Amino acid sequence: MTANVGTLDRILRILVGLVLIALVFVGPKTPWGWIGVIPLLTGLVRFCPAYTLLGLSTCAKK
Repeated sequence: MTANVGTLDRILRILVGLVLIALVFVGPKTPWGWIGVIPLLTGLVRFCPAYTLLGLSTCAKK
């Protein structure tokens, strides 16, 4: 798995994931907040399978 998630994209994914997961505990308290696990994990491992399928990468070019 080659990293295909850049720094800014990674930070945004982690923040969005944490906010969505927080909705499970505060706010509307719906189980839909667990969908935040997906952006959180892709941000932490710096790999997005959807980017691979679409041929995208937000990493800086070397």
